[in-house]
Amino acid sequence: MKITESKPNNNQLLRKIIYNDNEPRMPLRSILTSIDKASKDNKIVAIYINGSIAKGANEVGFATLKEIRQALKKFRSSGKQVIAYGVNWGEKEYYLSSVANKILLNPLGKVEINGFDSQPIFLAGALQKYGVGVQVLRMGKFKGAVEALILEKLSPENRQQTQKLLNDMWGEWLTTVGNSRKISPQNLQLIADNQGILLADKAKNYGFVDQVAYFDEVVKDLKKITNSKKNEKTFTQITLDKYSNLTHGISHATKNSKNKIAVVYAEGEIVDGEGKYKQVGGDYFAKVFRKIRQCKDIKAVVLRINSPGGSATASEIIQREVHLTREVKPVVVSMGDVAASGGYWIAADANRIFAEAFTITGSIGVFGVSFNIKDLGNNNGITWDSVKTGNYADAETVSRPKSAEELKLYQRSINQIYSFFLNKVAKGRNLPLEEVGKIAQGRVWSGIVAKEIGLVDEIGGLNAAITYAVKQAKLGNNWIIQEYPQVDSLKEWLFSKAAQETTKTLGIRDKSLQIQNPIMAEFQKLHREVAIWQGMNDPKGVYARLLFNILIK
Repeated sequence: MKITESKPNNNQLLRKIIYNDNEPRMPLRSILTSIDKASKDNKIVAIYINGSIAKGANEVGFATLKEIRQALKKFRSSGKQVIAYGVNWGEKEYYLSSVANKILLNPLGKVEINGFDSQPIFLAGALQKYGVGVQVLRMGKFKGAVEALILEKLSPENRQQTQKLLNDMWGEWLTTVGNSRKISPQNLQLIADNQGILLADKAKNYGFVDQVAYFDEVVKDLKKITNSKKNEKTFTQITLDKYSNLTHGISHATKNSKNKIAVVYAEGEIVDGEGKYKQVGGDYFAKVFRKIRQCKDIKAVVLRINSPGGSATASEIIQREVHLTREVKPVVVSMGDVAASGGYWIAADANRIFAEAFTITGSIGVFGVSFNIKDLGNNNGITWDSVKTGNYADAETVSRPKSAEELKLYQRSINQIYSFFLNKVAKGRNLPLEEVGKIAQGRVWSGIVAKEIGLVDEIGGLNAAITYAVKQAKLGNNWIIQEYPQVDSLKEWLFSKAAQETTKTLGIRDKSLQIQNPIMAEFQKLHREVAIWQGMNDPKGVYARLLFNILIK
């Protein structure tokens, strides 16, 4: 099962016929709501997490998984059971499954406990080899987004912030898993440093699993728990997505209420213009907020952000509409796995900001990059000449590097936008400008540290943000959710599949296939890096974006 942010389209039959795509998809909010309903449903006695469901955990970040894990923990507290079974668990899958009352592992299974790492890819050598020149302008000594283009390894500043981020997140993992399995963080660290991968017997000996068993043995246990008949082939069950559809509309809120809480999903790169599938288009989202602001039935807004940022211009366009909306009705931000740089820009003016401990946020800084192909052309017999009516008429050319005077001109623009960004944060967060300057510099923070330094208000997930918005709007139980963007689901899905097919045509396999070949994984990483630059379209060429790769595994 794939976990999504916003509600997926309903064209399940069409997807199955055209692409033989049978994998169910569920938005995070539906998962959380369904688990909560199941805890109160007398017909539901347990939740079973199997290997295929846990595998979907690998496609989302730890912040999303924490929200699901918290819901499962609450389900357990109702007196019901959570059972988990797997064959091969990485840290993400095990983090989710470790909440279970009972964990079972296949005799040939394994549990990976070796810590987190982030391994960015650097393109500077390749660009130099093929004669592509790069000139970089930036504000913020930690703004590592451009390093892949100009360096061959991490800068000391980037290494420092990445190490701190990984340490924070790993510490949260050790504490959470350790509490569930009654293993001290110190012992978990020793296991990570000295074992790395635990086969089934060792996993049981160390306390990571309760029982080593085959699937048929697990089924026998589940048949007992569900009081299934002995002659039945399997246990009495209902999948989470089917249960969600069955209980759709049942909630504490009033189903037909005119009072609405708008949940706006800002997921993907922030780009200028309308944007495409899984992009946050500045103009498009500005229209969404104007529509919300003018709708009298919408009493409060929850802006769910899962974005590394992007266009500074688009970020400011969206931020202005968030600010105007806040003057009319409460605006609450819920940060997902990442809400950094431009993703933080659009959040800064909210009434309240929620993040998870695992959320990657901050990165308050800006940069611009200028490419030129002078050497590439010259090496292949290509030259350029120029006729112009002003000193800077050809400043945007790729036929030569920018002059010192041109770089000063662009640096001035970078400086102004960075100052603008700092003032936005200082005003929105009610912090002294000098203090914002210290915690900005393009530096990335974990959600838990972001709360300590004032960039977020509370540690909590999407439901916590919705609950807060309801209280601010004084709606009691008389409200319903309305989700945005409201797009043509078929068009959205076709965009998604077209992108996947293009990727396959280029020889890069889709992430959902869970590539194990390390060489292909590196090619996939390279493709993602190049795709980032292809999507950058800020009219000023200035970007507020997270550093290229914080892919934590």
